[in-house]
Amino acid sequence: MDERLSRLADDVAHGRRTPAEVLELLTEAGAEGLAFAELDRHRAHRQGMPEVVYGAGKSADQIVAIVDRLKTHGHPVLITRLTPEAHGQCAGRLDADTPGDYDALSRTWTWGRQHVRPLEAGSVAVVSAGTSDLAVAEEAARTAELFGCRVVRLVDVGVAGLHRLLARLDELREARVVIAVAGMEGALPSVVAGLVSSPVVAVPTSVGYGASFGGVAALLAMLNSCASGVTVVNIDNGFGAACAATRILQSSPTADAPAADAAPGHARGARP
Repeated sequence: MDERLSRLADDVAHGRRTPAEVLELLTEAGAEGLAFAELDRHRAHRQGMPEVVYGAGKSADQIVAIVDRLKTHGHPVLITRLTPEAHGQCAGRLDADTPGDYDALSRTWTWGRQHVRPLEAGSVAVVSAGTSDLAVAEEAARTAELFGCRVVRLVDVGVAGLHRLLARLDELREARVVIAVAGMEGALPSVVAGLVSSPVVAVPTSVGYGASFGGVAALLAMLNSCASGVTVVNIDNGFGAACAATRILQSSPTADAPAADAAPGHARGARP
């Protein structure tokens, strides 16, 4: 706690926060209760990443109420797994004052990217094996961008045509973290991890024919990777891969900027 208090004091001294903002950070409960949810307003200060809204299974009224409260407090907002139909039900109410950025491919909806301060520890390469993996890959890319990461996208470079990946090797090796997204037999992360020195986060997708078992075949292949040190997230979990990549960048010695600004004040890495 002493170190984090010291950082808050340093923020005040250098004009990054006002004394009033710091006082509010230290005195507010950090949670805001709705009838159906408890909003975790301090998550960005604790973890370096703001609370994210999982859209699947929520009604339009619930989504609108949650996002409206987050926007009121100036938080960057990300909704994941939001269908175009659900977006249509919410757009008129949530986009009236500040329009969001909805992407139907990844089913993500964001606000407040202009308030996000970039991480300066390097880039994240999001590498997708095939076009059919793009929905999961784009969920990872857009999530990482909202968290302050600089993202490089490498599309359709799977092992069925390995020359395509090798042609992008320089870009791949420049990345501080690589997120490798693949279905079918899930071989791409093993190949990538054998070519780069940076951490590799593998994302199995549910793309494939019957024997892929909805992504289980790719998941098991990635867990049994011949390349050492591959981190594997759950099937189709592009969001989780982006969280892992962001935490890696935040832990870098050169990570001197926050993943996201969150009112009141700004989240700067892991804060109280």
